Amino acid sequence: MILGSERRPQELLLKIDRLFELSAGKIAAIERTWNPNDGAPVFTVDGRYRARGWTEWTEGFQFGSALLQFDATGERAFLDLGRSRTAERMATHLTHTGVHDHGFNNVSTYGNLWRLARDGRFDAPEAEVAHYELALKISGAVQAARWTRIPDGGFIYSFNGPHSLFVDTIRSLRALAVAHLLGHTLLAEQDARVSLLERLLQHAQATATYSVYYNRGRDTYDVRGRVAHESLFNPINGSYRAPSTQQGYSPFTTWTRGLAWAMLGFAEQIEFLDAIEGAAGEFLIEAARATCDYYIDGATAADGIPYWDTGAPRLAALGDWRARPADPFNEYEPVDSSAAAIAAQGLLRLGRHLSQRGGDGARYTQAGLVTLDTLFDPDGPYLSTSANHQGLLLHSIYHRPNGWDHVPAGARTPRGESSMWGDFHAREAALYVQRLCAGPYLTFFGAERARVIT
Repeated sequence: MILGSERRPQELLLKIDRLFELSAGKIAAIERTWNPNDGAPVFTVDGRYRARGWTEWTEGFQFGSALLQFDATGERAFLDLGRSRTAERMATHLTHTGVHDHGFNNVSTYGNLWRLARDGRFDAPEAEVAHYELALKISGAVQAARWTRIPDGGFIYSFNGPHSLFVDTIRSLRALAVAHLLGHTLLAEQDARVSLLERLLQHAQATATYSVYYNRGRDTYDVRGRVAHESLFNPINGSYRAPSTQQGYSPFTTWTRGLAWAMLGFAEQIEFLDAIEGAAGEFLIEAARATCDYYIDGATAADGIPYWDTGAPRLAALGDWRARPADPFNEYEPVDSSAAAIAAQGLLRLGRHLSQRGGDGARYTQAGLVTLDTLFDPDGPYLSTSANHQGLLLHSIYHRPNGWDHVPAGARTPRGESSMWGDFHAREAALYVQRLCAGPYLTFFGAERARVIT
């Protein structure tokens, strides 16, 4: 990535205003046309959202987007939409024992509503706030119960089974964090009390240890900051077996959305632990810095936008692709704008944390702003300005190995489509920058300085 001249968050505000103007129409268009019986919208085909019917992991992003829209603009209709749809559609996600995605679905909906009510953004009766708090306690405990023990701790296992640690689950730790903040504890066999904070820390440690590389000779491909999408364990004794991937090109290359989930997940947990305990573990800071450095130095084109995997086999045909802006219309390998939207927020959060403590945070802050400046440019290729396209952020990739992404007629690579997570994180990153400019600072737990409610 080429950082260039210094940027300030305020310089993005006009672009962010335009983003939320466009966003309003996209949310309304999906609400008008979507049939809930189809499941959750996942990605677009020819500009129209479609379902995938896998685990419905994107429904929280659908309704959470309306809540972000209200938060950014004050438009009450979007609060009413997110509030009502959460009540109608999200309860089954609270007790979904088969997924690792509670932080995506439930913190994006119940969590945002709780945060907005707690911050006085709307007048919520005590019973309604209590409902959100109970929902978040349940979600955090259900997520924490999905547990594989390993010799040095444990991890929340993915929907693939007890052998599987996904790097993206680091962001589902939001569910455990909020539940812990609300004073909740998981009760296991024979009423054994399980600390949600302890499980959060153990999962974060496992992710930092096994999902992230640090150039310490772990294997032939041990490059600092590189990330493995999946880590495999022997579920009988918890011993580590090998890296793997589901959505990346190979276990020894870096799927860039997995890298982005790690960047943002580590940065958010640093903020959370700093808020409740006054400091975050050094292993979290080391993992956040390594992944963010790798993103800046090795994973993106000059404008901050990555291709879908750093080892994608036809990247070589693009020559020195890191030295120039990404080309979403090339015929060799697709870019992934959703990875850029997620990563940018992680860069900004880490940069702020380090700068506040006298560290070298400016590099990360500038990288985050460069990336968002590219994504949010209404004259650029990524922000969807057409009223006929339901997506907000174009050129998102879902599952390249499975061929799930739409390739338009006459093209060889996917392009021009959107994803529910990409749109949500574009909105969330835009809201984050708004709050950097005008406050109060935005965290998933609702207040920069938090205390556990007992």
